[in-house]
Amino acid sequence: MNSDTLIDILQLINTDGIGPVSFYNYVQKAGNFKEALQLAAQKKELYPREKAEIELEHAQKLGVEIITYQDERYPQKLLEINDAPPVLYAWGKIELLNYPLAISVVGSRNASIAGRKIASRIAYDLTESDVLIISGMARGIDSAAHKGALYAKGQSGPTIAVLGTGVDVIYPNENTELYHNIKNSGLLLSELPLGTTAQVSNFPRRNRIISALSEGTLVVEAGIHSGSLITAKLALEQGKEIFAVPGSPLENKSGGSNQLIKEGALLTENAEDILNVLSMDRHHIIKEQKTLQLPLDKPKNQVNISAHEDTVSISVANAPNTNVKLLDLISYEGVDIDELLRTCGLSQSEFFSQILDLEFSGKIERQVGNKVAKIKG
Repeated sequence: MNSDTLIDILQLINTDGIGPVSFYNYVQKAGNFKEALQLAAQKKELYPREKAEIELEHAQKLGVEIITYQDERYPQKLLEINDAPPVLYAWGKIELLNYPLAISVVGSRNASIAGRKIASRIAYDLTESDVLIISGMARGIDSAAHKGALYAKGQSGPTIAVLGTGVDVIYPNENTELYHNIKNSGLLLSELPLGTTAQVSNFPRRNRIISALSEGTLVVEAGIHSGSLITAKLALEQGKEIFAVPGSPLENKSGGSNQLIKEGALLTENAEDILNVLSMDRHHIIKEQKTLQLPLDKPKNQVNISAHEDTVSISVANAPNTNVKLLDLISYEGVDIDELLRTCGLSQSEFFSQILDLEFSGKIERQVGNKVAKIKG
C-alpha cells in the first residue's frame, strides 16, 4: 500500500465520530478511500491530513508498523469480527499476528500472589508447548502471564501485549521493563494512534482484540464486576472457549471466575486442561500442577520435592548439585541469570520455575543486564 492511501485511511479512522463499523460503511458506500473521505466530510470535520502525515512519519522513524485490514500481515482471526480495527500499530515481531494457536489470559489487577503464580505458570507451560500468550499488560494477572511466557523457551518466549494506549506509551509505569522485554521478544499491539495516553474508555475497547486473536480466554481471579468478564463475554460472542481458574468462595476477587465455571467455563488448574480442549499434540510434556504452587518438572531420576515458602529442595540422583536452595545462590548485589543456571545444577525448566516462584513471592527482583537479586527485608 502506498503512503498516500495509508494517509487516507489514517485520516478517515481518526476523524471524530468514526469508529471501525462506520469506517467500513463509508468505504463500502464510496467504493474507495478518497471518495469515502469526501462522503464523510459532508457530515463531519475530517481529521487534519497533515496530522495523518505526521503520524505516518513518526511511526516510520520509531520502526512501528502500521498494518491496515487490507495488508496480508493483518491477523485473519481479527477479520472475523465486524468491528475489526481498520488499522493496527505493531511494534516487535510482526509474524506473531498470525500465530497458529493462541490463548488470552486476563484477570484481576489487584491479584494475589497465588493468582499471579498460577497465571504465570500456565502461561509458561503453554508457551513451552507452542501456544502464544496474549494479554493486556495491565498490572496483576496480565503482567504475570506475560512474564511467564517471556521466561519460557530460554527466556525468549513470545507474547503479545494489546495496549489501551499508543504502542509508544508505557502504562502502567511499573511495567517499563516488561514493556521493553515484550517489544524485544514479542509484540506490542494497539489500534490507537501513537502518543495516545491511558483513558478509561480505551481499555474495554481493546478487549475485543485480545479475545479475537486467541482460540480461548483464560480468566484468573476476576470479581463479579471485573473488566475481565467483558473479555470473557466478547470471547463467547466470538465463539471462543472460556477457561477459568477456581478460587475460594470467601474471596471477592474469585466471584467472577467461579461464576463463569458455574455457567459452563472449563475449570482450569493447569496448562494441560487447556491443551486437552485445544486437542494439542499429546507428545507435549506438561508439568505436574499442585494447587496454586509452581512445582518442578519430574525427571526420570527420582526427585524428592519439599516446598517451604521461598525455597524448594531437590534431591536427584547424580545431579550436579543436591539439595539445591536457589535463593541461597542469589546475592543482594545481583547475579547473572545465565551463570546462575549453569551453576545451580537444575534443568532449564526447573530453574525458571523456581525463579518465577521467588519473584512472585517477593524474594527476588529482576535487574538490568539479565540479573536477579535478593530483596532485603
